[in-house]
Amino acid sequence: VVTDDFPAFFIPAMIRLASNQIPVRFEKVDSNGILPMRSTDRVFTTAFSFRAYLHNNLRDHLSIFPKQNPLSGIDLPKLSELPKKLTDKWPSALPILRSKDDKFLKALDIDHTVKESFILGGSKAAKKSLDLFLKSNLIQYKDLGNDPDENVRSELSPYLHFGHISSHHVFKQIVKQEEWNPSHLSAKGGGKREGWWNMSPAAEAFLDQLITWREIGYNMCSKTLDYDRYDSLPSWAKVSLNKHAQDKRSFVYSLEEFQSCKTHDALWNAAQNQLNNEGRIHNYLRMLWGKKILEWCETPQEALKVMIELNNKFALDGRNPNSYSGIFWVLGRYDRPWGPERPIFGSIRYMSSANTQKKLNVKKYLAKYGVDSNTQGEFNFSESKPE
Repeated sequence: VVTDDFPAFFIPAMIRLASNQIPVRFEKVDSNGILPMRSTDRVFTTAFSFRAYLHNNLRDHLSIFPKQNPLSGIDLPKLSELPKKLTDKWPSALPILRSKDDKFLKALDIDHTVKESFILGGSKAAKKSLDLFLKSNLIQYKDLGNDPDENVRSELSPYLHFGHISSHHVFKQIVKQEEWNPSHLSAKGGGKREGWWNMSPAAEAFLDQLITWREIGYNMCSKTLDYDRYDSLPSWAKVSLNKHAQDKRSFVYSLEEFQSCKTHDALWNAAQNQLNNEGRIHNYLRMLWGKKILEWCETPQEALKVMIELNNKFALDGRNPNSYSGIFWVLGRYDRPWGPERPIFGSIRYMSSANTQKKLNVKKYLAKYGVDSNTQGEFNFSESKPE
């Protein structure tokens, strides 16, 4: 039996239970990223230190990629059909999924308040998104990647999360477009974001997200059991947050108010509205989204609960190590102390909607996702469905 080696959600516990019950050889395969999770026992606490490790060690892994058909040439016995006792116990879901009858879905014990996202899943949709990114958006990624109105992000995170596309395939397509090979690697990297790959600045910026920032989360989740708990934060962050835990909050919102986009902040409401209806938030605004939750909750512990609940409930890439990296980054993980100290935040990095709107273009974003007192939580799908 072969299964995925995934370090978050219920998968590790499921694998442990299964390994004690399956009477045949049981293999778990790590296909999560370019760097195998078990290539090091070290838990990295900053992107810089992880990037420096990659610069010293990733070269050897760039020539060991998954085979397209690893079982070719092997003569394995094939079943003409599955045993009846298996199909009786676990009948195929395909006929139900292909039908237009939604009675089966309605009968499932799930939260039916979460709307269906119009974003298509599957490997074809994933490759289409990648092709569009490479053809039209990669060249602008470094300069406009943080701009919500331009929206030149790859939007591959959900596809990577569900295995509809692999980071190996994404990397190979980048390499192909850049006409690159490992001989181009710099002898020295030193943890810097640019220069080691010797690719275009846009490609290097994207690979830093795809490999450094994505895989540092897998490193954390595969090495620690408390990756989703407040106590796992760096000591300096916990000390600073606890010091300011009793600071007066100008606004305090409940989980229900956050979920319903009922804050005083139009940009934050728009970000939550996008999450509610699409299952994603523009990457830069996702950081702002978390910072404001920290500012508007009674305690940092409550803020963490709210972020995890909203993210895991609505985000298509929820429960992913990369999601936990983003949530805990809001509270200081992978970051450093910032001065001067501020109320509520202490030494935690601060972000504001006002500064974001000065720095970036959000007019189109607000027009598309913005809500008002009469339409909070609602969204016009007809204006957003792809052609």
